[in-house]
Amino acid sequence: MAITMTDAAASRVRNFLENRGKGIGLRLGVRTSGCSGMAYVLEFVDGLQEDDQVFEEKGLKIIVDRKSILYLDGTELDFTKEGLNEGFIFNNPNASSECGCGESFNV
Repeated sequence: MAITMTDAAASRVRNFLENRGKGIGLRLGVRTSGCSGMAYVLEFVDGLQEDDQVFEEKGLKIIVDRKSILYLDGTELDFTKEGLNEGFIFNNPNASSECGCGESFNV
């Protein structure tokens, strides 16, 4: 099981954590929502929960809860910026379909 991130994503997460001034890493998760059934969740983590799995990637911690890892195993987190638009991209091998905006998916 693994979650990875590109250099661009790692740089962005590192920048967010430094500007925030606290936090041990980034939580990557899923919730039921969105136009395709499941939506990605990103949030900063100040403390671990009992069922968290921690992945070290490029000197950063990616934290995933036990339920979410079933949907996210093998996912690569990327970050892109085109003109005024910027955001994280989820390259998820488990997704059978995604909505047009890429923020929700189905397995």
